[in-house]
Amino acid sequence: MNPRRFWLQLVTWVGVYIALILAPLVVAGLGTLPPARGFWIEFGVGLGFVGLAMLGLQFVLTARFRQIAEPFGTDALLQFHRQAGIVSYWFILGHVIVLLLADFDNLTFFDPRVNAPRSVALVTVLILMTLLVVLTLKRERAGLVYEWWRLTHGIFALLVVFIGMAHILMVGYYVAPLWKQAIWVVLTLAAMGLLVYVRLVKPLQALKHPYTLVDIRREAERTWTLDVKPAGHEGLRFKAGQFAWITFGGSPFSLEQHPFSFSSSAARNERLQFTVKELGDFTSEIQRLAPGQRLYLEGPYGAFTLGEAGSDGALFVAGGIGITPIMSILRTLRDQQDSRSHTLIYGARRLEELAFHDEIEQMKAALNLQVIYVLDEPSEGWVGEQGYVTRELLERVCPTSLADVEYFVCGPEPMMDLVETTFRQWGVPLRTLHAERFNIA
Repeated sequence: MNPRRFWLQLVTWVGVYIALILAPLVVAGLGTLPPARGFWIEFGVGLGFVGLAMLGLQFVLTARFRQIAEPFGTDALLQFHRQAGIVSYWFILGHVIVLLLADFDNLTFFDPRVNAPRSVALVTVLILMTLLVVLTLKRERAGLVYEWWRLTHGIFALLVVFIGMAHILMVGYYVAPLWKQAIWVVLTLAAMGLLVYVRLVKPLQALKHPYTLVDIRREAERTWTLDVKPAGHEGLRFKAGQFAWITFGGSPFSLEQHPFSFSSSAARNERLQFTVKELGDFTSEIQRLAPGQRLYLEGPYGAFTLGEAGSDGALFVAGGIGITPIMSILRTLRDQQDSRSHTLIYGARRLEELAFHDEIEQMKAALNLQVIYVLDEPSEGWVGEQGYVTRELLERVCPTSLADVEYFVCGPEPMMDLVETTFRQWGVPLRTLHAERFNIA
């Protein structure tokens, strides 16, 4: 992407987001204002307005709009969604705490003897908001299956936004005029409607374009490749490095929907390939899928792709199953007979866990590709790098010129944190640094 266009889109969308979360304060200040109630009361009210606006925008961030995700990538957008959800929780909790400390009479909002439905609703919001954050951060430790977490996550968010809107309308201090109430109702329903769009409209669209699982084969230890072909339609085109949401089962409305990166070449779309590692939940049963099974794809998504402008090559750093989108890029470069210089640093625990090892070795004859394998538990006689991907290793093998090289990082979070931090300290331009984190929950 052109650097100027990248920064223009980045600044534009960040500005739009900030404007939207502050919009409730602007609307509250329009028209004839009620009497002021002191700084801390108004500050607490402002926290609530902003917190609820951020929560409403969460539905926008997860609606998978390509226009919004383009400058950041869907992966980065979902990571931002996660952090924004935590921030909105603290804004709403701060709203409650500040108002209680500013005036203890506000405890009546939680007193069932004064208004039982209101009390139950507000306590429910605090409980649901806490569950949204805790279960997102501790889902695996709590043993909650991904599909059920995803379902309850959406339901809880819907209830919180709806009760929040009702609370604002019932208090009515800054939204007494009918036109202000109408704005809140319309915006709240629009935000909630986006969840319906993702859970209902998109599956209906996918229903018209089914796919069939043609083959499933073992790629490496606990790693499997799915061969998929369109059933009765032309299929989709994607850019190397992107991913798609795949729904398994006889219906696109199934809860079994997961994001997987393409591992096949973007230059050959007659069959699509996805490579999956057994990591828990659904993926631990991936080998049980049978050829002939009906699948539904939604996509493509993601900005983990080579830029349109020419560069001197690319540096790829992969850890474990993070090789999947990078393999799609390498296969595409091979099919396009790319002649530029590329470097792949590929880490795994053991040699048996290096997916595509033989094919990568063969690629050296078709691409100008340097490969550095890094094994944490090397077998006897291993002559390659040992241990983990470190800053010292990066300093030894990375190109000396940073400006004309694109950087791709995908793998476990500790590795990605180290590599991304190192590259940023080296001054790698943000527009040429691509990172993909598979933990979207």
